[in-house]
Amino acid sequence: MTHVPFSSLPLPASLLQSLAQLGYENTTDIQASALPLILAGRDLIAQAPTGSGKTAAFGLGLLAPLNPRFFGCQSLVLSPTRELAAQITEELRKLARGMGNIKIVTLSGGIPFGPQAASLEQGAHVIVGTPGRVQDHLSRGTLQLDSLNCLVLDEADRMLDMGFVDAIREIVGHTPSRRQTLLFSATYPPSLAQLTGDLLRDPAQVKVERASADNPIEQLFYEIEPEQRFASVLRLLAANRPQPCIAFCHTRQQCQELADYLGAEGISAQALHGDMEQRERDQVLALFANQSCSVLTATDVAARGIDIAGVAAVINVELAADPAAHTHRIGRSGRAGQPGLALSLVAPRELKRLRPIEENHQGPLQWGEIEQLPERPERPLIAPMRTLAVAGGRKDKLRPGDLLGALTGDAGLPGDAIGKISISDFQALVAIRREQAKQALQRLSDGKIKGRRFKVRLI
Repeated sequence: MTHVPFSSLPLPASLLQSLAQLGYENTTDIQASALPLILAGRDLIAQAPTGSGKTAAFGLGLLAPLNPRFFGCQSLVLSPTRELAAQITEELRKLARGMGNIKIVTLSGGIPFGPQAASLEQGAHVIVGTPGRVQDHLSRGTLQLDSLNCLVLDEADRMLDMGFVDAIREIVGHTPSRRQTLLFSATYPPSLAQLTGDLLRDPAQVKVERASADNPIEQLFYEIEPEQRFASVLRLLAANRPQPCIAFCHTRQQCQELADYLGAEGISAQALHGDMEQRERDQVLALFANQSCSVLTATDVAARGIDIAGVAAVINVELAADPAAHTHRIGRSGRAGQPGLALSLVAPRELKRLRPIEENHQGPLQWGEIEQLPERPERPLIAPMRTLAVAGGRKDKLRPGDLLGALTGDAGLPGDAIGKISISDFQALVAIRREQAKQALQRLSDGKIKGRRFKVRLI
């Protein structure tokens, strides 16, 4: 498909201004296909992989008709995981920053119910949430959907896999029948077709394939014995040195044990799994996104919806149980036109899982010899950045510019030593080049930010 300029679409000037500031000039395939239909008010079924630009597609569509003067919930986005909900919220806020006082609230588990209810009392234009927590707010009367104009089901296939179908149906029962419904999904199984038949009115359908000529994902498979699994991951890292890299594990225990194993080998690794508290999960994702972590070991559920640019490679520590999960995994690599790399370890009992993967693959699978790879990295695979945690956030009126000013001003650091800055309600995380991190810690601990002293520590 030919990409079109955003300026050629009937979008408000405020959204076009935000897009220009973000450096977005032309649509991706899914945006070019879906946005005209969404802006025309059609219900939509969009089959598109993670990383294709679908968040901006439905985000622009739901923001364009928003009435900033009415503080009722006009749009609701449902997503399968807390992490994806947080990422969608962040993207919507970036898109909406030129629109004035647009309030976007995230409703997900792992976060106290009370503060969410208090935010809803103040009114919200857009809600982004997981089905379970949205259902809780509806049952307690803290959320009203009488004024809803647009409902978005993102990663609908995964929400069904996670057993949210009844929750979704109950939530839909609280919404007006004359609403626009947008469904985005990487796959379209029969169970999803049944749901769409009940929820959508005469929907248009668009589909964007995962791989394209300018965005290839190279796949290599290695047959191993089960007891070789962790040592084989180390060999793959030694041979390819991908940074950053996601290593997909089958269980939470395997995920944590692999992170510990890699850490003992001098590799910056963090685990992401369901046994962790939300605060811990958020911090791990922030470290991975800001290049303070080289390898993220993750389970499928924990990693669902992770959309981090520049993932150099994906390692399947154990082959996924179904081809759809395999597709989701490898799609984390090879974003924004960059080539991707997917490396899969296959024990003998997993060989039967290869048949559907091979059917979806163009041409025969490529196999490598694990024993021909070096046993361990010649030098440690250490992340280029470290992260400073500042005990102050949005509630303290801290902004990225305040932290940047303190670090480049009083602390005397060059601008290129400072990486990504992320701010939550009560904490700010700042990526600093590893060799200058201790200097930054000392200077910020001794000095002030915005005229105030904050506790600062290195993670």
